[in-house]
Amino acid sequence: MEERIEALLKQRFGRRISQCTKNEIFDVLMEITKEEMEKRPRIQGKKKLYYISAEFLIGKLLSNNLINLGLYEEVNEVLKKYSLDLAEVEEMEMEPSLGNGGLGRLAACFLDSVATLGLCGDGVGLNYHYGLFRQQFVNNKQRELKNPWISRDSWLVRQNVSFQVPFKQFTLQSVMYDIDVPGYQNGCNRLHLFDLDSVDDSIVGNDGINFDKKDIRRNLTLFLYPDDSDSQGQLLRIYQQYFMVSNAAQLILKECADRGVDLHKLDEHVVIQINDTHPSMVIPELIRLLQERGFTLDEAIRVVSRTCAYTNHTILAEALEKWPIEFLEQSVPQLLPIIRELDARVREKFQDESVYIIDAKKRIHMAHMDIHYGFSVNGVAALHTEILKNSELKNFYKIYPEKFNNKTNGITFRRWLLHCNPELAGLVRSLIGGGFEKDAMELEKLLTYRDDQETLEKLEKVKRKNKKKLRRYLYETQNLDVDENSIFDVQIKRLHEYKRQQMNALYAIYKYKEIKKGRKPKTPVTLIFGAKAAPAYTIAKDIIHLILCLQQLIAQDPEVSPWFRVIMVENYNVTKASKLIPAADISEQISLASKEASGTGNMKFMLNGAVTLGTEDGANVEIHELVGDENIYIFGRKPEEVIRLYDTEGYCAKKYYDSDPVIRELVDFIVSEEVMELGDPVSLERLHHELVSKDWFMTLLDLEDYIKTKETIYSDYEKRTEWNRKALVNIAKAGYFSSDRTIAQYNEDIWHLS
Repeated sequence: MEERIEALLKQRFGRRISQCTKNEIFDVLMEITKEEMEKRPRIQGKKKLYYISAEFLIGKLLSNNLINLGLYEEVNEVLKKYSLDLAEVEEMEMEPSLGNGGLGRLAACFLDSVATLGLCGDGVGLNYHYGLFRQQFVNNKQRELKNPWISRDSWLVRQNVSFQVPFKQFTLQSVMYDIDVPGYQNGCNRLHLFDLDSVDDSIVGNDGINFDKKDIRRNLTLFLYPDDSDSQGQLLRIYQQYFMVSNAAQLILKECADRGVDLHKLDEHVVIQINDTHPSMVIPELIRLLQERGFTLDEAIRVVSRTCAYTNHTILAEALEKWPIEFLEQSVPQLLPIIRELDARVREKFQDESVYIIDAKKRIHMAHMDIHYGFSVNGVAALHTEILKNSELKNFYKIYPEKFNNKTNGITFRRWLLHCNPELAGLVRSLIGGGFEKDAMELEKLLTYRDDQETLEKLEKVKRKNKKKLRRYLYETQNLDVDENSIFDVQIKRLHEYKRQQMNALYAIYKYKEIKKGRKPKTPVTLIFGAKAAPAYTIAKDIIHLILCLQQLIAQDPEVSPWFRVIMVENYNVTKASKLIPAADISEQISLASKEASGTGNMKFMLNGAVTLGTEDGANVEIHELVGDENIYIFGRKPEEVIRLYDTEGYCAKKYYDSDPVIRELVDFIVSEEVMELGDPVSLERLHHELVSKDWFMTLLDLEDYIKTKETIYSDYEKRTEWNRKALVNIAKAGYFSSDRTIAQYNEDIWHLS
């Protein structure tokens, strides 16, 4: 390997390893990795999966690909000879901006596991030039900037595949780019990303993310989730979604033609997984394209209904897309006769308006179309699926009980252990061997060491080393100085009210006040946040503003800052998650019970030895079952209580605010003189009013129990042996949450790939 690297560096740059920059070394390692992936066989099968998703949050790929190719250690050893570290070289890589949060990260994990298990399956999405946005903090507020990531040398490989996509006013010619997806010790699949040559990056200014939303030819693939707070933004989303699914459907039919597939037996050769509602229009589009190929409407509907499966990722009604008919009339009118016919067939069978595809307000319910005209509907955690069946999609479950199934989410544990925490991976390997790298369930062998003092001390030493790394990283990237000997209490995820970062911020106020009263913690605490808020999500941005104001307030208070700090990591992404998760002591999973579909951050944290502080929500329920009461900290109202409060309108935030002086004191501090001096009064007063008058996700309901439980977890941290045992049990039980297990279940129950 050393000779190969040297030869390529000399050929491209005329210098040896010792004389080259990290950028030059990265370029050569990328070239070698691409060459090795090209040598890997393409995974074949009689039946092929097409996983269509608006997001693929794949993260930096160099190390992950080298691990899967079996070259990571070899390359790292070569670099070490020259006082280089592979992790430092990988810092030169631009992180692909193709996703936002858990939905996209899950899709990336799934592609990895599909290839690892040797299943024939590709991802299909869009090639966003700027992705979500790059987050910058200015005056204690989030500022959104464009996030260019596509360089001349990237993992993208342009293919000689192109399709015409018809819209009402014009037809666009697509272009397809591929990213290879190597399985661990297996062959390769691909991620197909569609784009337009006419897209013009220059229409976005340098001081924000505003652009002309009407100029579809030039803006279509610029951003993931363009602001849809106005009709032009909503129309752009429909254009994006149709562009994605039309290309996907045409690609599927092209590949079927190349393979000589009888399209009347499409379901025997193809399965389409609709990842959330964004790709739902693939159903009417595929029906339309089959009709063009001579199918009757009945035949096309029958074939498509046997081919498409739907994954629901949310319990939030507002996240289930509903598009006004008039918007489709303006953009993709060719789909409306089909959608109206699909709705008419539903109305013929059922006299229940709640299951119609087109509602009384003339809106098309994408999830309803997926459920009626797909053969499988799955939730992504045991609790989530039960809530779908018994509450949110109850009327559909009554009609189609056989379609509903659960597939608890999983993570690519090799990335989240071998890649981001090599010290822990090395310790695990020394204790139980390397079998866990292929079969994550082998991590359970660690349980034999749960009472071994030497092992527990080694585990603590690894955590301390990761804390030092994070401290150095935060200082170098954000000029933040954190205490590596403090408790690292971490909440990193998309900023949304239901995830309740606002409750954690209220705890920060509580802790600040306690220390001002002289009640100092035995071990200092660093409360770490990382999150982006959607540009049009005003309250979410207000919560970020409060957190940043608290960060400044506490940092400049010499009485409090030695004991307690609040930190918000700027531009949180996969790369930063890989630094934060190995260093975390406490994993904050505090969404309102019954609102988080699953979560996957909770799984990554437990794999890295953090202890969960959470509600009985999403996959926290399954983590709780696996690790037992003594190795997790659960608080808050139960899901059934929360659902009852919503059903009966039994929660009133004002009552909690008026009747509880502790709650009132904490909430009022948001608009206190100390905070107002550092922040924007309009933003802070709006957040205060939201918590007192609405508080839709019941922050105040669980606040006192949260404070009590948080104080307990900090106290228990002082019992070092017991705490390290909790960490070890969490690692040992994390194997269940491998995406390899999830994908095996998808295949067994839904896809039936050969």
